[in-house]
Amino acid sequence: MKKILNSLSEDEFVLIRETKKAQMAGLDEDKLIKLHTRVRRARNKHVKLYRQEGAAKVEDKGARGAGKAANVRNADKAEVFEAALSRVSRQLATAARASAQDLKDERLARARSDSPSFSELGDSDGKVGSSGKARVDATRKSSGRKKFEASTIAAGARKQAKKDKR
Repeated sequence: MKKILNSLSEDEFVLIRETKKAQMAGLDEDKLIKLHTRVRRARNKHVKLYRQEGAAKVEDKGARGAGKAANVRNADKAEVFEAALSRVSRQLATAARASAQDLKDERLARARSDSPSFSELGDSDGKVGSSGKARVDATRKSSGRKKFEASTIAAGARKQAKKDKR
């Protein structure tokens, strides 16, 4: 593992170093998402190289096993970035959980402050003071409703007349 880390390019090594737990401790969720994206792209790049070069070496070597042995370095690099990606993903999940909990607490506090408590309402015996309004169906007066009801009555009358003819 150390051999592979020493063989990484400067940019790749800096990226791997950024994924150490101590380096990620001060990052907020947005910065962790950006780091996650960068590490995922690097991992995908090395996995793609491993697969492409492995496929090309199969043609040269004549067998998949022989082609794999010649492609170990790319596989090891892909593993290094896979481990780095898992570290970042774990840290991102922790940050996301904490952020979600903060938002939930904030929403609950806001909801508690907006709603009145029962102690503010004063002394009462728990009964409603007014009788309320009588519910009246306003749709009965519309012309569409009158036509619908007339149609229903007429249809019923036609059915009854048909039965009476028998």
